[in-house]
Formats: sequence, C-alpha cells, structure tokens
Amino acid sequence: MQEGINTEDSKRETSGEMQSQEMLLNMGPQHPGTHGIIRFLLTLEGETIVGCTPVIGYLHRGIEKILENRPIMAGIRYMDNVDYLSPMLNEIAYVGAVEQEMGIEAPRRAQYIRLLVGELQRIASHLVAVASLAGDVSALGVSPFVYPFRDREGILSLFEQLGGSRFNVNYQRVGGVLHDFPQGWMSTCEHWLDQFEKNLTELAELTLGNELFQLRTRGVGYLNQEQAVAYGVTGPNLRASGVNYDLRVARPYMAYREVPVQAQIRQEGDCYARAQIRVLEMVESIRLCRVALDTMPGGPISTRTPIALRPPRGESYFAIEGSKGELGIYLISDGSEYLWRVKLRSPSFVNLQVLPELLRGYRMGDAVAIIGSLDCVVGEVDR
Repeated sequence: MQEGINTEDSKRETSGEMQSQEMLLNMGPQHPGTHGIIRFLLTLEGETIVGCTPVIGYLHRGIEKILENRPIMAGIRYMDNVDYLSPMLNEIAYVGAVEQEMGIEAPRRAQYIRLLVGELQRIASHLVAVASLAGDVSALGVSPFVYPFRDREGILSLFEQLGGSRFNVNYQRVGGVLHDFPQGWMSTCEHWLDQFEKNLTELAELTLGNELFQLRTRGVGYLNQEQAVAYGVTGPNLRASGVNYDLRVARPYMAYREVPVQAQIRQEGDCYARAQIRVLEMVESIRLCRVALDTMPGGPISTRTPIALRPPRGESYFAIEGSKGELGIYLISDGSEYLWRVKLRSPSFVNLQVLPELLRGYRMGDAVAIIGSLDCVVGEVDR
C-alpha cells in the first residue's frame, strides 16, 4: 500500500461508492454576479454545475400585504419598489388593474403618455441589463458598463421633470396621470432619442460586436422553446428562444391598440440571443416613443374619479408587457377603500425558476453569464 493513501477511501473507490466527488458552493447572497441579495446553492463536479437551488427571501418586504393595508391611490408609490428598475411600468400595471375593476378608461392622451413613459422605462431597464451582463463577463473594460448608465441618466432626468422624482416616480394615477408635460419636455425627449439612437449603435458594437462577449455568451445557457413555455418564461427571455409572444401584440392594451408593435424574435435561445433581443427592443422602443410624440393627442390627462376609490366587489387580473416579461396584477375587492387581496405576477420570480435547468452541465465560469442574461431583479423575486 502506497504511503499517504487512506485504505478505507481506497476500498470505497474500488467498490464504486466514490465514482464522483460533488461539492456544495454558496454563490451569494452578497455577490456581484447575483444582481442582488439572493443565494444560489450550487452543486459542482469539478467545475461542472450539476445542480442549483436558488434561495430567495433576503429582500422580502411584504409589498402585497402593504398594498392590502393602504388606500388604493396610496399603493401606487409602493409599486415603484417592486421592480426598482421599472417603476413606471409597475405603476401602469397597478392602475390598469384598478381601472379594469372599476370600469374606468383613461383618456386617450393619458394612454399615449403611458405608452411613451413606459417605453422610456423599458429602455432604461434594458440598458442596466446589457450593462450588467457586459460587466459579468468582464474583460470588456469599463465603457460598456458606464455608457448605458450615462444614457439612463437622461431618462431619469425626464422622469424627474414629470413627477418630481428620478427613481420612485409616483406619476401614474387611476384614471390617468399626475401632470401633463411641462414646457419644453417633448422637445427635450426628442433630442434625447436622437442622441441615444447614435449611442445605442456604439453600445451594440462594444457588447454584441465584441469577440470576448461573444465567446462568453454564444452557445451558453441554451433554453429551447418547449422548456421556456413549460416554465412560464415570458418577455425577452422567451422571445430569444423563438416564441413570438408579446402582450403588446397578443393582447393590446391602452394605446397599443392604436400603435402597432413589432415584436423582436431570435431563435438561438442562448445568452447572446437574450442580450441581442434587449438591444433590438431598445431600437423598437425608440420608434414607439417617436410615434407617441408625433401623434400625441390633445385633451385631458385624467378622468374624474372619487376621492375615495371603492371598486365594486369582484376580482380582476390585468397584465402588461413589462421589461422582464408578463407583469400581472390580480386583485380582489370587497367594495371598500382597501383591496382585500393583491397578488403580483412578477416575471423575475417566474423566469428565475428555469435557472437550475440552464446552469446544469455548464462550467462554473458560465454561471454569472447565464444568471445575468435572465435579467432577474431580486426586489421583484421576493416582493
């Protein structure tokens, strides 16, 4: 017997009890590659991932219960904190659900304003997604991470002029919006769109056109159509796998009934395709914003509603195409000023469940690219 070899281990290996050695590795909850306070318990064989258990709840704030204990109009502000990268879209989903339950329709101008600010918010969210993924795969320098945040600053400044706040905007209202455009806002928005269109071409070259970015993302994290549909994946992650499903097209709501949307589809289903979809959707959002600015109707920005909103008894579900996928609000009203039950269908939570399937079989070095390509916001996962 050679010196240094444990005889018991040698016996187990000979009998087949130790054909492989697995290691448990905690990734998070405080890790830059997890994009928030979340923990992934990875099972590794060498450097190959054979299992993953997402551990959530570190950022749970009880948003749904808070919405049940606030007057309906006061709940709008809390929706900003669900997906904190898409507050405008969160608010639009919430007020849309209440309007549907109460039988209220926002004026045509308010619907176009919602389309405009919602598409600006989609751009801002996708900019963070692409910038974060570029940082995750590293070796690209700081430019692909800094430049998107420079462009996002322009959107936040536009939102500040509208609602007084850059982040927690609190701009949408049941029956319309809080304020009309201040003087010069539309021309400022047009100027920003012109500049951003040039900047987006540069960003696409720095990321999608970068050889290192392609090496880290092409053929990595493959998600086929059947798997995506079975797991309920929606949004850019679904369309990157070749499934043509966009709520703005499949079930048009508000101004999208008048402004057609060209859904962006890719067939590859890998990390690169998911990043590519978000860049293409930003191009489409620029077009939609320009259509909204050019055809902005006149008239009121809100309809008259009671000071105390009391939806009739009943239940309602309203969904929009958020930046991460289908963002749905299910509510039950008992006829009082407070909603009896509120349930959020947050796309980040649903999309996250497919992650263990995507990680299995790939190397540890691919984990951050796959996680980043899903663009899950932990605030929306935990709520």
